[in-house]
Amino acid sequence: MKDRDNTNSGIQRYFTLNIGTIIFSAVFIYLVVSLVLYLTSNHVQSYQVTSGPLAKNNTYTGLVLRSEQVVSADSGGYITYYARDNSRVKRYGAVYSVSPSSLDKEGAEISEETLSGIRKHVRDFATGYSPRDYRNVYSLKYTLEGDILDNTLADSPDLVTNTGASSITFGNQTISTCPVDGMVSYCIDGYENFTLEDITPDTLDRNSYHATDLKISGQIKAGQQVYKVINSENWSLIIPLTSRQIVQMTDKKTMRVKFLSDDVTQNATFSILTSTNGSYYGKLDFTSGVIRYLDSRFLDIELVTNAATGLKVPVTSVVSKKFYTIPVEYGTQGGDSNSVGFLRYKRAEDGSDSTEFIAPTIYNVQDGKYYIDTIDFDEGDIIMKEGTSSDRYIINNTDTLEGVYCTNKGYAVFRRVNIIDKNEQYCLVESGTPYGIAQFDYIVTDSTKVRESQVTAR
Repeated sequence: MKDRDNTNSGIQRYFTLNIGTIIFSAVFIYLVVSLVLYLTSNHVQSYQVTSGPLAKNNTYTGLVLRSEQVVSADSGGYITYYARDNSRVKRYGAVYSVSPSSLDKEGAEISEETLSGIRKHVRDFATGYSPRDYRNVYSLKYTLEGDILDNTLADSPDLVTNTGASSITFGNQTISTCPVDGMVSYCIDGYENFTLEDITPDTLDRNSYHATDLKISGQIKAGQQVYKVINSENWSLIIPLTSRQIVQMTDKKTMRVKFLSDDVTQNATFSILTSTNGSYYGKLDFTSGVIRYLDSRFLDIELVTNAATGLKVPVTSVVSKKFYTIPVEYGTQGGDSNSVGFLRYKRAEDGSDSTEFIAPTIYNVQDGKYYIDTIDFDEGDIIMKEGTSSDRYIINNTDTLEGVYCTNKGYAVFRRVNIIDKNEQYCLVESGTPYGIAQFDYIVTDSTKVRESQVTAR
């Protein structure tokens, strides 16, 4: 009996399941089922709506062409500069002077106004300094010397601003003046006499570009180049174009140009040039703003050709949905709100007539018709105008609207879109559309993989 009891108890212990084994088994089965369902189900991928143009605007590096005249010294000697670099000078305004000996600038009293100007120039230079533009250190030096010399000549303002002659003697100095109204630059680079006929791919290569600073400290010789003057506000920018860009820009007469160095945007007259070697170039003509880029021969720009902006959504997100259309004259206001609704005709079992007010979601109003979701009415329903029982409309006409499925609430909700532009991958839709989408909304990337009201996971 004892052996039999031991044997039975062993069998019972063998088949006994504890609670831990049961829980582990249940979790394991759940994970297996969940994995199978995940692998065999359609995955709904979400896309966050962004705002902007449909495509990025093209950027270019352009060659600046201006009306430039290089001025050489009439005589030699120690040079002193009066006009600041990249500044405007009137006709006969003092630019520089030459004297047989170096001017003694020590001991001169500097006014508070001049000191304030010096501080500003030093502060501006320090703020925008870059090691790549080390030569600007010398420009700063000459600018500060010009500030001090302007202070020295403060008692003779007419001499500095408008002498009325090409040169004038002041003490032992011979002061040279600007021959025309214009802008003075002390930098030359060999492009001063450049013409459109000289254009080649090499001329637009900024890597081989070299500029020379004409400002020196000490003596100059007669005939030595001293400065150049830009005497017109009209200037041009030459950019290289590809054959594809030529096709896109053939009908363009004006362009909106954004200068990447300072984010200034300006309109330009546009034309297409063909060089003798068969290369294509775009010519952008401006009538103002030349002084902003007086120290630059090459400019990085962006042609704002994609002016249309809106909400950007994938083409695969767009879906068409059918709606009932109801003439706007059948709309009325009622119920507990000011929402537009309709009076639906009903006939009771006793044969009496009545109406009920239905306020559906109105997705669109176009061509004198309301667009109503088909779930709000049944085909064949009758609606009546307010105040009359004879004017009735039978709901059976339909039309389609384009939209996307919005998943902000965790399930697919149709939202209307109005497409203003599109390419192979994306559509550009209007923002602010009634019952539409907004920036940062989540929508279904592929509308074919979801049904309206289906629960989704972002």
